[in-house]
Amino acid sequence: MFSWLGTDDRRKKEPEVFQTVSDGLKKLYKTKLLPLEESYKFHEFHSPALEDADFDNKPMVLLVGQYSTGKTSFIRYLLEQDFPGMRIGPEPTTDSFIAVMHGDTEGVIPGNALVVDPKKPFRKLNAFGNAFLNRFVCAQLPNPVLESISVIDTPGILSGEKQRISRGYDFAAVLEWFAERVDRIILLFDAHKLDISDEFSEVIKALKNHEDKIRVVLNKADQIETQQLMRVYGALMWSLGKIVNTPEVIRVYIGSFWSHPLLIPDNRKLFEAEEQDLFKDIQSLPRNAALRKLNDLIKRARLAKVHAYIISSLKKEMPTVFGKDNKKKELIASLGDIYKRIEREHQISPGDFPNLKKMQDQLQAQDLTKFQPLKHKLLEAVDDMLANDIASLMVLVRQEETQKPNQVVKGGAFDGTLNGPFGHGYGEGAGEGIDEAEWVVARDKPAYDEIFYTLSPVNGKVTGANAKKEMVKSKLPNTVLGKIWKLADIDKDGMLDDEEFALANHLIKVKLEGHELPSELPAHLVPPSKRKMPE
Repeated sequence: MFSWLGTDDRRKKEPEVFQTVSDGLKKLYKTKLLPLEESYKFHEFHSPALEDADFDNKPMVLLVGQYSTGKTSFIRYLLEQDFPGMRIGPEPTTDSFIAVMHGDTEGVIPGNALVVDPKKPFRKLNAFGNAFLNRFVCAQLPNPVLESISVIDTPGILSGEKQRISRGYDFAAVLEWFAERVDRIILLFDAHKLDISDEFSEVIKALKNHEDKIRVVLNKADQIETQQLMRVYGALMWSLGKIVNTPEVIRVYIGSFWSHPLLIPDNRKLFEAEEQDLFKDIQSLPRNAALRKLNDLIKRARLAKVHAYIISSLKKEMPTVFGKDNKKKELIASLGDIYKRIEREHQISPGDFPNLKKMQDQLQAQDLTKFQPLKHKLLEAVDDMLANDIASLMVLVRQEETQKPNQVVKGGAFDGTLNGPFGHGYGEGAGEGIDEAEWVVARDKPAYDEIFYTLSPVNGKVTGANAKKEMVKSKLPNTVLGKIWKLADIDKDGMLDDEEFALANHLIKVKLEGHELPSELPAHLVPPSKRKMPE
């Protein structure tokens, strides 16, 4: 049927059908985006071509920070074991990029062997040469945390005189390569060492366009007093504000991520809450990995389209015979005007254009006469991918998420606070009295009873209207009080007896103390007289 339709016409009308998100991304990239990239030398200007391993690999976490901020200790803390090649010390000790990944046996794979392994997502790092590959290793070990994520440890960023010593490779460019491919970038700062060196500032700027992946950890926070910690936090936010140009404030986690006793335990509760927030963020990475790869492919496609417009515009302006060199200089100098013209003609956002200065520098080494003119078919294929195929992949992402609801990072430090009395929030808020024989609400029930009997109970119960008059005195919003009512009215008769009224007041107190309400009433909060009621 419809055999008279061309293959291209059919493809435009019917989006591709894929079995998995990963397979879909690979096929879309190879058939629709890669031809555009190759035609306009995208890989020479921006980023190497993607390979199958880039779509199949586990989520990766990149750790970045100045020396002695606790990057290696942080990995050791997460894994709860040493890894091959690990060195920890107060001076610059990690002088290599170490990819900590899962393996059946412990061992180290050197960089040159690593970049020829098609199953690892590092083949394109070959472009940075031996100076880098001699400083790149993969540490493999059988650890449950690494079954879900991989962690990249980086050399300590230098400061002062040391930063002037050349590393022999483009450190910022390597970090930018990793930033494109990782799921989370964690910047670590030492509470005693907040100065952002020139090299660190350059690195953070290289991470531009990846701000959504960045999280900041203020480490070793147990070594300073509360008042000093507030000042350090403020100073860190001020320093970051000058370098990271985003309207939103970057999320900063405060704590001490190692297994030693806290030196100053005053902020223990704060550190525990911050650690749990960070752990939840890291644990969500496997679940969101497909969506992140989809998002990165869309970003790449938009950049590739803009790049194609720029290259074809330059080609169009170049003379075929005489005056090529002068025209090239003129075009490079007026690149900003070309950006504006493309922006107007194709309704492209200014934020989609590559850095002007960097693009001008790269064009100096190129022969503009060998550039390709605009090929509408290649651009239409990418537009079709963005308009139709990505939408069908989004549906598949949601399906995969529902099929694997428990896809979180497990093992190591992530299991340390899951259960038992050292679980986060155990014995606090709605969890207070969880392991006590007596009903915890009974402690304050005499005071609640006095209020109860002033509300004119009938047959031992107060009406909803009378209970409301008392409950609104807490000044909590109606949405919260409505939830408290739902939890406290156990027999669902629209009235409260003395035990239910006491429970409602207990839950109000829990909320006023800053704790969250449970979605269902925990067994230890059910009044004793209601515990044997049939469900």
